[in-house]
This record gives sequence, C-alpha cells and structure tokens, in this order.
Amino acid sequence: MKAISFLVIVAALLMGCKSGKNEARGSAERPQGKASFATLGSIERRDKALDDLIAPDAKIEKLAEGFDWSEGPVWMKKGGYLLFSDVPRNVVLKWKEGDGVTEFLKPSGYTGSKPRGGEPGSNGLTTDRDGLLILCQHGDRRVVRLEKDGQFIPIAQFYQYQRFNSPNDLDFKSNGDLYFTDPPYGLEKLNDDPAKELKWNGVYRVTPKGEVSLMIDNLTFPNGIAFAPDQKTLYVAISDPKKPVIMAYDVRPDGTLVKGRVFFDATSLATPDRKGLPDGLKVDWKGNLFATGPGGVLVISPEGKLLGSILTGEATANCNWGGDGSVLYITADMYLCRLQTKTRGKNF
Repeated sequence: MKAISFLVIVAALLMGCKSGKNEARGSAERPQGKASFATLGSIERRDKALDDLIAPDAKIEKLAEGFDWSEGPVWMKKGGYLLFSDVPRNVVLKWKEGDGVTEFLKPSGYTGSKPRGGEPGSNGLTTDRDGLLILCQHGDRRVVRLEKDGQFIPIAQFYQYQRFNSPNDLDFKSNGDLYFTDPPYGLEKLNDDPAKELKWNGVYRVTPKGEVSLMIDNLTFPNGIAFAPDQKTLYVAISDPKKPVIMAYDVRPDGTLVKGRVFFDATSLATPDRKGLPDGLKVDWKGNLFATGPGGVLVISPEGKLLGSILTGEATANCNWGGDGSVLYITADMYLCRLQTKTRGKNF
C-alpha cells in the first residue's frame, strides 16, 4: 500500500508540473531558480482590455543600470540571452539570467579612428533568418550583418551613391526585405551637420539582393518601425517634439507603402512629468502595439486605442520580446527592465 501511495503521489506531482508548464506562458509568477530584482515604475490602466495583456499584479523589474543610453534590445533565441545597445558608448551589451551584463561587441556602430562625440554606436538590433545579428550603425551610417567570424558585412550603406544619415531601427518582412528608418540622430549636429548627404530623413527598403529603395521621404524624425502580424500595415514612430505621433501605412503586395496616416497622437501625453517621445515599438501576435513614448511604453490596440502605459519614470527608448515570447524587455535610459506579460511577440 505504501508503494502504491508513493506512485500515486509522484504521478499527481508530475501532472501538476505539466499543467503548470502549459499555463506558464501568460503567468506573472517568477520561474523557480531566477534571481529577485528590484522593481520600478507602475502600470497605468486606461482600459479593462489591458488586463488580458498584463496581469494586475505585474511588476517592472530592473535588471541592470548604469548605461548612458540603452537601446535596441533583441532576444537571441539560440543562446537564450538579450543583446542591447549603449549608443553613446559604442557598444553592444549582453544580459543573461544568472550572469548579468557583459560586453558583447565593441565597437558596435562606429569603427573609424577619428574621435567623435554624439551617438556613434549601434542603435536598433534584430536577427535574420539564420539567427545572425543585424545592426543599425549610427557612426558608420549603414546597416550591417555580424558574421560568425566577427566581421561586419554591409547590407545597406548608400542610396543613389549618397551615405545614409544614421540608420536607427529596422524590421524584416517575411520575404526577406528589410525596412529601416534613417533619422539624423547619429550625426553630431543632426540636420545641420555638414556631413549630411541626403536632404530628407527617410524610410528605406533593402531586398535580399541588396537593392535599396526609398519608401518615405516626408517624415521629420522617423524612428521605431514594425510590421503588423499580417504585414499589411507598417508602423513608424516619429520622435518629433512638435508632432509626437505614430504613423501607419498600408503595405501593397509589391512592398510599397501607401495611405500614410496618423495612427496614434501622443501630444496630450507629453507632459513635464512624463519623459520621452515616440521611439522604438514592437507588436504582439494579436496586433497590439507596445510603443515607447511619454512616460514609458504605451500599449495601443490595433484600432489605435490607448489601453494603458508601462510607466518607467524615465525616457524610454525601446522594447522587445524575449524568453518564451511573453517577456517584454525594456531599455529606459540608464536602465534595462523586464515585464512578464500575458501575450507574446509576433515572431514567437
């Protein structure tokens, strides 16, 4: 009887573990064995629909701090770690559970020998189909792929024989086309920099064959960029204090963009106690936008309704999905943060 009871107990425990694993994707509970981190900020709820995306008891964890300006987080699925840029320091940093932050790549965005100021490092990061790191390089004014041997291979560095301003953020379409924004933030004098070769701050597409096309040329400060899950809409954040908006464009079957419109206007949110402007943005698998803006990360429905905000208390540059796809990593000025959600990123 004792042996039978023991087996029953073990079977029950195994069933309970299996059930818990299936439910863990959307849980706000911390997985066992992970370190405890200090928290910061708060979650502001404007619509009950936010409860389906972020649990009422969810907390913003502060994973690391001390950065000059953290940016461009990307989850490396093969290694199970996060990479992110510290733009002024010209470095890509690595964060892994249990190991903390270590230097991954330096220089990351400016490989020249002449000293310079401003924001020379890498900014937006992503990965290609092979899991290789793709970087927007401010200082070298190009988009590159980091090969396994550590070499940078240019993906896009000229438009009609003119150098880009400073590629900032990027997103792949499923056919391999890469779309990226090109504001002047990597130029030391921005739009007035004598090294600026293009008259506009554009949005571009580069095909797998290396063909570069200008998609949009009438935006003041294009920044974050992301496709909707069905790839029929492309979102572009505009970091313009005079017009802090997120634009939306219809994507034609040939990849061109039409019907540009204001998807979300953040003007009313831009108050003295809420730092930041529309910057980086990501989309979950249901089409909700997690877009940095005044106060932190704005959570916006596919219809353009503000559901709430992840208030970090700092100017927040970017965010991205990681872990099993339900963890939102946030770069907020000097901080690297994390929030467990009840949703998941579109690419998980």
